[in-house]
Amino acid sequence: MLATVIEYILLIFFILSLVMIAQKLKIAYPIVLVLGGLALSMFRLFPSIQINPEMILLIFLPPLLYEAAWYTSWKELWRWRRVISIFAFLIVIFTSGVVAVVSHALIPGFTLALGFVLGGIVSPPDAVSATTILKYVKVPKRLSSILEGESLMNDASSLIVFSFASTAVTTGVFVLQDAAVSFVIAIVGGIAIGLLIGLLYYAIHRWLPTGTDMDVILTLTAPYVMYISAEYFHGSGVLSVVSGGLFLSARSQHFLTYRSRLQGANVWATLGFMLNGLVFMLIGLELPVIIKELGSVSLSEAIKYGVIITVVLIVTRLLCTMFASVFTVFISRYITTADSRPGWKGPLLLGWAGMRGVVSLAAALSIPVYMNNGQLFPQRNLILFITFTVILLTLVVQGLTLPVLIRWVKMEDRDNDLPAEEQERMIRDKLLEGSIHFLDTHFSEEVRSHEALKQLREDLEHRKAVAMHNKTDGVDHKLYKKIYLKMLDHQRSILHELNRDPHISHELIRKFHELVDIEEEILRMKYEHAS
Repeated sequence: MLATVIEYILLIFFILSLVMIAQKLKIAYPIVLVLGGLALSMFRLFPSIQINPEMILLIFLPPLLYEAAWYTSWKELWRWRRVISIFAFLIVIFTSGVVAVVSHALIPGFTLALGFVLGGIVSPPDAVSATTILKYVKVPKRLSSILEGESLMNDASSLIVFSFASTAVTTGVFVLQDAAVSFVIAIVGGIAIGLLIGLLYYAIHRWLPTGTDMDVILTLTAPYVMYISAEYFHGSGVLSVVSGGLFLSARSQHFLTYRSRLQGANVWATLGFMLNGLVFMLIGLELPVIIKELGSVSLSEAIKYGVIITVVLIVTRLLCTMFASVFTVFISRYITTADSRPGWKGPLLLGWAGMRGVVSLAAALSIPVYMNNGQLFPQRNLILFITFTVILLTLVVQGLTLPVLIRWVKMEDRDNDLPAEEQERMIRDKLLEGSIHFLDTHFSEEVRSHEALKQLREDLEHRKAVAMHNKTDGVDHKLYKKIYLKMLDHQRSILHELNRDPHISHELIRKFHELVDIEEEILRMKYEHAS
């Protein structure tokens, strides 16, 4: 047990080191982690770290989906709902079918049902890979919104296809009509259960005497309760988590205190980062085990199958995105669409941003080792190897070339008429004007008679005047930010010296350290573009 704990600690240090290298090189960290895991696997440094196939989906998928849903813009999701629905459902199902047909024709002894198992596994692109890469390049807002929305929904359709196909393989029974009805029930049931549990959590947060720590713990349990409940009633666990997460996220200002929101954001950011890091590292570490158990299929044949399936996936996605663009132009004659002329640049980038990752690995590893009759699941390790090859090639080839392609295409951003700095100034002005108007309208008497309230209003007026001055005179925010940060560091030095005095409370010193930290966070968020 102790050896396993030590191995996991060392693995975490290795993950952090690789992420730092990725940040230094400005490469998406999933790419570096997969390659790092692959390199580590050659030395067999972590023999105790093994993956339980039955637990992989349950442990990793719900929290990663919940975090993604929590930070997804409902406004953008609704704006691009048609495109996202097509990509997340129709294209995923079509891709699964293409992979099934190709693999059935290509691989000896590979039935159509096994083809759909493989298709359901490798059809959904990974959100983490794409969004991490997009952080390092300037990309139109619509592109990132569609990718994020698609990645939230496509896991549901792919895992439903995977589930039906796995059942067909293990039982030998598949009825198309029953599968279609079950598909609809899984979607509707999953969404309904997610909303119902989201409503229950809303009530617990809102009307029970929960504190900050309890609020954060409740948010950690929510995705698991949503996922397990939906799966128990044969609904889509993915859509349950997504719908429940979107519901609670949109109302978080009403049932969570400011402290719960701040602390929860930090906890979830750390948890999401760690889970993603572990999964991508485990992808690389699993390779020797998969190769060892390939059985009658040679390594060269397995590599050939993996490369061909990867090419099929990339080409299919590119053709689908281009067809979707043409279809949008046609259908815009009859209905209102978000963009009646999408052109070729956006579809090309969306098509190329189809890296596979966490969900594909989790689904592949969750394939049962034995079927209901006690026999080994056919071609399990070949499916795992092909999945690994698809993840590796799409991450490395598409992941490394996507930034280059984005710069080459030079797609203009037609959604943001104002630069981010202008939008920030506009929001700040609205907040200042709204605050002054609120005080004058509702508390004018109190402001006149109360010295502290009068000072508050004067401070707001002063900040408004400073904002207007900065807008017209072009103040150097970089210099302001630099000196302000040095001043805050000096305040920390003063607090450190004061803490030497035995007559001053250590708790109060810590409190003022936190206040200085909060002031720095506000400053950095306010002037994040001035660096």
